[in-house]
Amino acid sequence: MAAITLEDVTIEFPIYDARTRSMKNRLLGLGTRGRIGVDRGSVRVRALRNVSLALGDGDRVGLVGRNGAGKSTLLRVLSGIYEPPQGRIVIEGTTASLLDMSLGMDPDATGYDNIMLRSAILGVSASEAAARIPEIEAFTELGDHLGLPLRTYSSGMSLRLAFAISTCVQPEILLLDEVVGAGDAHFMAKAEQRMVEMTARAKILVIASHAVPTIMKRCNKALLLHEGQVLAFGPAEEVLDRYKAMG
Repeated sequence: MAAITLEDVTIEFPIYDARTRSMKNRLLGLGTRGRIGVDRGSVRVRALRNVSLALGDGDRVGLVGRNGAGKSTLLRVLSGIYEPPQGRIVIEGTTASLLDMSLGMDPDATGYDNIMLRSAILGVSASEAAARIPEIEAFTELGDHLGLPLRTYSSGMSLRLAFAISTCVQPEILLLDEVVGAGDAHFMAKAEQRMVEMTARAKILVIASHAVPTIMKRCNKALLLHEGQVLAFGPAEEVLDRYKAMG
């Protein structure tokens, strides 16, 4: 069983420290309806405000909203990258995030070494990572390049390796930010098939996307964010209709 519970989660980012509380700063807070706050001389942007959410087995949720609505921030909260200073979050089940697939990879290390490094970031043991090397070799089709430093790779080759490593695990909760792109048409077809298989096996899927067709195809629910707050959460078609009506 997998479950996600958020209760009144608020995330704020400090922007800069002001030495004095000026009238300009006070007006800044008023003019943004509280989303930018000023407290004791520091300016903060509230990326999420009092977000409550409950997800369970079978939920495929699309996060929608305009740029800056808080979609990526919410995904980072769910992945554990951001610790909410306010509110409560409880996650039951193994989680994999494809938000930053290159996290932990070393440009001076070989492809093989990076398989071990990136796997460690994903919580995979050294023995399990070593056992997955043949699968990663076959999937990436990088051949002898895996014995070379990552800095010698093209951007497409690096992305192919990062994608192959990151998708070798099968999580109960899968978090995605937009559709993953990973190279040429041949490899993209392989990547798309792997994503279909991963999402089918995951108990909970949360994906952020601006593409309405993507949400309709992959999700049974949608969550509409606006200025860090939840405007709507429910059946995908209903929420997407409201999102499209925002223009």
